[in-house]
Amino acid sequence: MKLLLLEDDDLLAESLAESLKDNGYLVDLAASVRAAKSLMATEKYELAIIDIGLPDGSGLELLTHWRQQKQDNSILILTARDTWEDKVVGLEKGADDYLTKPFHEAELMARLKALRRRRSGQLSARLSLGGVVLDEASQCVNVDGKPEQPLTATEFRLLRYLMHHPNRVHSKEHLLDQLYALEQDAAASNLIEVYIARLRRYVGKPLIQTRRGQGYVFIAD
Repeated sequence: MKLLLLEDDDLLAESLAESLKDNGYLVDLAASVRAAKSLMATEKYELAIIDIGLPDGSGLELLTHWRQQKQDNSILILTARDTWEDKVVGLEKGADDYLTKPFHEAELMARLKALRRRRSGQLSARLSLGGVVLDEASQCVNVDGKPEQPLTATEFRLLRYLMHHPNRVHSKEHLLDQLYALEQDAAASNLIEVYIARLRRYVGKPLIQTRRGQGYVFIAD
């Protein structure tokens, strides 16, 4: 799941990005309002974590700008501003959640999972579709009650994305975009074929179908 992290504290940003990656997120970093605005205009993010006090402007003004532009991704404000008035303003500007610094990493991850569940209509931390159960905490998959199969980080991100967006055709290019961050070297498009083949061994070929010339679709029904 692709996430934009807007944080101007380099050490915090790098540390948090590593933790987010360990939890299966694909993270692009921005240290300024300008950089975040540019990334949001060209990339598709399902989640964003934004600070408020930034060197070239206000995260609140950026949030207002995005909402006026009908950006509908989930946004969590992560800031040192901790009064109830600050929280009210942030939420009324369009944030979906508000967490103050210092924070516990486990609480942040739990809040992000809650935002994802709310967005997808999923009520449990275990995503279940078509007999496939994906445990987002353990990053294991279980099919029709068989023993759990641990997934690699890339396998987990790909299967989670497909299961969160079932019955839709996803091109190879779009799936690659969901798997690799901007700073990483561009991966070959046939890499998606390799990972799709691996996932089919776990969940069964009928559930992940190929649409020739179009891409792949996870069949939920």
